[in-house]
Amino acid sequence: MTSTSNATDPLQESSVSESTESTFGSETTTETSETVKRAKYQSKITSNKKNSNAAKSAGPKGDNLYDWVGTILGPKDSVYQGGVFFLEITFPHDYPFKPPKVIFRTRIYHCNINSQGQICLDVLKDNWSPAFTVSKILLSVIALLTECNPADPLVGNIAHQFLTNREEHDSLARDWTRRYAT
Repeated sequence: MTSTSNATDPLQESSVSESTESTFGSETTTETSETVKRAKYQSKITSNKKNSNAAKSAGPKGDNLYDWVGTILGPKDSVYQGGVFFLEITFPHDYPFKPPKVIFRTRIYHCNINSQGQICLDVLKDNWSPAFTVSKILLSVIALLTECNPADPLVGNIAHQFLTNREEHDSLARDWTRRYAT
């Protein structure tokens, strides 16, 4: 067995996949083993369960390894506490060299998350690193819920309200959490 670079497999944190090689005369064929991929996926799930807290989880939708569903719990002592937020995570074919697309599927009142669920988060754009795992991405999203960034908003009026009338902002965010995320 040899290792070859495979940038299209979201299961490969290090961008390396196992492959089997057989040689017939001068002809060499390389096949990616689905069994090896499934075993690595199961290993990753076990690793994520051991290394994560109950505030986040993620896994593929069905058999498509490029489309995942994530779940985060509203951080304790935040306006989102008690909420359960669902995310859609889509891995590009050149992952991990490009970040996944992460979209909120649960409505949320937040200046860095718009009504379509798009997130303004530096680690999903300019500060992306192939070393980031799904767990680290979810932790970054949780951190954004704890500490929004009104200096770089997607929703300007919510950012303005956060800066000028924090009490009203927090009340609306709690109301939306009760209404849409519980």
